[in-house]
Amino acid sequence: MVERLLHWFEKHGRDLPWRHKRDPYAILVSEVMLQQTQAARVAPRYVAWLERWPTVEALAYASLGDVLREWQGLGYNRRAVNLHRAAREVVANGWPDDLTALPGVGRYTADAVACFAFGQDVLPQDVNVRRVLERTDASFDHTCGQALMDLGATICLARVPRCCECPLAEECPSRGQRFEPLRKQGRFEGSFRQRRGAALRALLDGVDPGDDEAVAALARDGLLPSLPG
Repeated sequence: MVERLLHWFEKHGRDLPWRHKRDPYAILVSEVMLQQTQAARVAPRYVAWLERWPTVEALAYASLGDVLREWQGLGYNRRAVNLHRAAREVVANGWPDDLTALPGVGRYTADAVACFAFGQDVLPQDVNVRRVLERTDASFDHTCGQALMDLGATICLARVPRCCECPLAEECPSRGQRFEPLRKQGRFEGSFRQRRGAALRALLDGVDPGDDEAVAALARDGLLPSLPG
């Protein structure tokens, strides 16, 4: 199955800008951006981000206000705050052995940086990888990480997998099955999350957002310091 998977990946793998990087900072940026945003939206923003802050030192010395402005449109601004804090910690202390010690870095993100930047023998398991592993009941090593991600994102879909196009279908015990939809996230339109985003944009533009509740929530999440920078 590994051989089939990697052969498929050679022909059908997505050409994403972070896959041409080995710098741990560049990998960390991509993984944080991808946490809750689709790859197609992330790609151009990722390129622009690295053009502006090409090194971890450059990001560490940037102001939080500039970081949040650059992040606008990607959503979940707390990710930008954590990425900024992580950059400062790396510049101050170096890359930790346990990457989960960095702000906003969970098990998957730590494994992705360890695998794709440092070449460690660990398989990062995002939702797409876990789906393929669960459905195939097969074992794959760290060399299959990117291939499993692409297979889960484009073929082994959450509800109606494209088994007829899957290189692993012949030996897959889940072949031909359909699956219940996962719980969907609440609507963004009219949500408090939307109000928070609008309030942050107003503050970044130097305008009173007129929403004390949203501003208080931003303050609790550490999104207000150094905004004028």
